[in-house]
Amino acid sequence: MFGLQDGIVSTTGVVVGISIGVTDKAVIVLAAIVAVMVEASSMGAGQYSSEKAVHQMDKTGRHKDSLFLGAVIMFFAYLIGGMFPIIPTIIFDQPDARNAAIASSFVGLFVIGYLKGKIVEHRPWRSAIELFIIGAIATTVGVVVGSFLKV
Repeated sequence: MFGLQDGIVSTTGVVVGISIGVTDKAVIVLAAIVAVMVEASSMGAGQYSSEKAVHQMDKTGRHKDSLFLGAVIMFFAYLIGGMFPIIPTIIFDQPDARNAAIASSFVGLFVIGYLKGKIVEHRPWRSAIELFIIGAIATTVGVVVGSFLKV
């Protein structure tokens, strides 16, 4: 859940901000792919490190989950989430690509939020709206920064 959400939110902010700041599709796609690969690697490493600390703090030895598997799951969850804004950016030309990336990401966040709410049996519509708002805020940050730093 965390990897998917963060992959969508962060990469959408990057894609939208860069696409406002530059018009060259190749630059936008390159920056988005570099960002998602670096961030997915960082998230996987962070998952590994965090879970390792939990294992080290647990003196009872109850934590037996695989540190490596958790890192791999986080990496791919983030990577998959990052594809929501990247694929429309590859398929379409600007500004349609930017609009499709935003729409794809917002739909993805809404669906993931709803499914999370259903799985944990707690207010799926509220969960969907929360993730949608988080995505909207990050996208707005990307728009603002891209608008101020146009090249």
